[in-house]
Amino acid sequence: MLLMGLLFPDMSQFQGKAWPARAVSYPIAALIVPIWWWRSKRIGDYPHLVAGLLVLPFVTDLAGNVANLFDTVQDFDDILHFLNWTFLTAALVIALTSLRLARWNRILLGTGFGAIAIIIWEIVEYLIAESGTSGLNLTYKDTISDLGLSTLGGLVGAVVATYVKAGDPPTDEG
Repeated sequence: MLLMGLLFPDMSQFQGKAWPARAVSYPIAALIVPIWWWRSKRIGDYPHLVAGLLVLPFVTDLAGNVANLFDTVQDFDDILHFLNWTFLTAALVIALTSLRLARWNRILLGTGFGAIAIIIWEIVEYLIAESGTSGLNLTYKDTISDLGLSTLGGLVGAVVATYVKAGDPPTDEG
């Protein structure tokens, strides 16, 4: 999907969407879990669920662009902001499970991570838009909506990962 945007930049769904930035940053994001696992001396089994949940938002973004859903399906961007932050935060919370933190700590850490991640994402979107990219359709309303939906998705992801993840620590105190 990354190659499609690079090979066919004149297709309407790729125009003004900062595809070269995606082509560089998305593969780097996909390497976070493998590098983390390798650097931690590969203790335990490879965290396939964490890796999948971390990569899934980037795949849905790419698929949405390739299928031109951002430009043809109303509120597609909003749906993905909620879902993608649910996935990202769930990945972090599941990765923290081995630390045996109290559930409320994991929920707060996950939600805080989700909120900080969307703030950084929106700053990067702003910088990309200011550099001359025009196809992102960024408005103040869109930014506020993205902040709210992503933070809510982060909360949902933290709660679901905390209470559904198998092997969850039995303690809830602390």
